[in-house]
Amino acid sequence: MKNNKRSFSSILKTIAQDRDRTNILRNWEQKSIAYLVQRVPKWLSSDGLTAIGFFGNLYVGICLVLALYVSDIFLLLSLPGFLINWYGDSLDGRLAYYRNTPRKWYGFSLDVTVDWVGLSMIGLGYFFYALPQWKWLGFIFVVLYGWEMITAQLRYKVTGTYSIDSGIVGPTELRVVLIAIIAGEYFFRGSIYYAVIIACLILVYTNFTDTIKVLKAADERDAIEKKEKAEKLAKEGPRKIDTLVLKE
Repeated sequence: MKNNKRSFSSILKTIAQDRDRTNILRNWEQKSIAYLVQRVPKWLSSDGLTAIGFFGNLYVGICLVLALYVSDIFLLLSLPGFLINWYGDSLDGRLAYYRNTPRKWYGFSLDVTVDWVGLSMIGLGYFFYALPQWKWLGFIFVVLYGWEMITAQLRYKVTGTYSIDSGIVGPTELRVVLIAIIAGEYFFRGSIYYAVIIACLILVYTNFTDTIKVLKAADERDAIEKKEKAEKLAKEGPRKIDTLVLKE
């Protein structure tokens, strides 16, 4: 039993590489990922998991359209799509680290691109489902979440720390919120509009606070680099003068 615990602890450490998680569900999520990566079939690659994650978002978007044109039951049928997305999106990069086959920059680039396109599919599904006077909410939500994604990339560039979370809220918590919003719409028609408004307001707040933090970190980095440059020039100055004297 002791060896199994050590092995599981080692896996947890391995899959946590290159990523700083602060979301409220992180402990449960990391343990779940550590358990699942060991059981991914050998034939299924990280790219395959990325495709599965994308399919989950696409499935949700399609179900929202079908909820309008076919039956309300597709609102509930869309919910497993978020679990499918979580499985693929959460395990793709972690599987690469578990198998010791990481492609850091390739995976980073692919993940961000697929996440954005997948989110857009959900936004498009909402656009078809919503009443005309509420369609704009889908656009606002996608733009605000896109802002959050951009901020995460800027934070990575400025601080060198990659975090996909905004405080205690991350993609997993967002999925839980979206599940609650869509399930609520099935039981209380029209509630989706007010729930999305609240979600947008929360995103506005987190986006502004995260952007301010990134700008502050960027300003501090500028000051540090400016100081280092000045110190370097101060050290090189006398050397250059000595070199000129020797040449003369």
